[in-house]
Amino acid sequence: MQKNFVLSTTDRHSKARRGQLTTAHGVIDTPAFMPIGTQGTVKAVTPRELRELDAQIILGNTYHLFVRPGLDVIKHFGGLHNFMNWDGPILTDSGGYQIFSLAKLRKITDEGVEFQNHIDGARAFISPEIAMEIQAALGGDIAMALDECVPYPCEYDYAAQSAELTTRWANRCKEANVHRSTSNVQCPTSETDSINSQLSTLNQLLFGIVQGATFDDLRKQSAQAIVELDFDGYAVGGVSVGEPEEEMMRAVESAEPFLPSEKPRYAMGLGTPPQMLEMIARGMDMFDCVLPTRLARNGTAFTAAGTLNLKNAEFALDKQPIEENCACDPCREFSRGYIRHLIKAEEILGLRLITLHNLHFYLNLMRRARTEIESGTFDQFRKAFVAEYKTRDATTAQ
Repeated sequence: MQKNFVLSTTDRHSKARRGQLTTAHGVIDTPAFMPIGTQGTVKAVTPRELRELDAQIILGNTYHLFVRPGLDVIKHFGGLHNFMNWDGPILTDSGGYQIFSLAKLRKITDEGVEFQNHIDGARAFISPEIAMEIQAALGGDIAMALDECVPYPCEYDYAAQSAELTTRWANRCKEANVHRSTSNVQCPTSETDSINSQLSTLNQLLFGIVQGATFDDLRKQSAQAIVELDFDGYAVGGVSVGEPEEEMMRAVESAEPFLPSEKPRYAMGLGTPPQMLEMIARGMDMFDCVLPTRLARNGTAFTAAGTLNLKNAEFALDKQPIEENCACDPCREFSRGYIRHLIKAEEILGLRLITLHNLHFYLNLMRRARTEIESGTFDQFRKAFVAEYKTRDATTAQ
């Protein structure tokens, strides 16, 4: 049987790994960052621009797409790839995090989650089986098992019960994924779409999610239980939910030794550039985060020296690009002063330019990490980057 994930290089001085993950819509070089396409779009950016940025894979939010436009619409267009005109890999999350953070009046039972959606309050129910059916209809390349994401802080007993529930749900997701027929979830627009959709769904990878809050023993137990179910890859969930950074790192460190080296590892919802490099050093392969697009809409740009708030008056007459020697189009073509003017004038172009720069920065950081791992110099690169980023960031914050 062909392996979906192949490790090519491991770092001698850390747990950093260089690999390739094969999906129905292409090969992903890891470590990899996945821009978030919440509602079938990476905010303010077209699929063509994402391809020009060399984005390898994007993330779609199951909950948001389930609520709006709804599965019937996406089925009508032959799946999410066709609907949004993106021909690369897509990872769809299970909807669990959004249900627990956005939905109103939710009721969690062993069967699943009953909730009122955040748009019009309509009642809905998602079980592990339904989560698999929705993700099959979306036609993503990687589906996620339904999990419960607990808040921070969280009592030990609740975290333990939640992790056990996540394992039971993961087992049901696995069974539903194995037994699911593609015919009852696909409604393509043409014969070609039908073939492509069915191939995509048949080849859909399924990742399990490790939970356990900030408790080392629960993370270990959850990792062992999820790995026993034998998924195509493993995610560490329930991190970056408000806990201190050291707790976040420890949650990953507690789970990582129990995750098989021959499968991809996904740290969910992370993070700042230094956090991603620290997670790579701890053996993680895949990341997603709203920061590059969300902060761009607030006028904040990422640089190797830390973040810049381009709304600040100090940039009004600044003729420099966002970042010197950056190869992205906004840095080659526009000054900080001009971009500040656009943001202050509430011109849409301003937030688009910063979004493109920030995505380039994140994706380029992953390219650099891959190169450094191959060269055997990742650990030096990581330490230098983190030190420079934090020092400059602290300076500008004063």
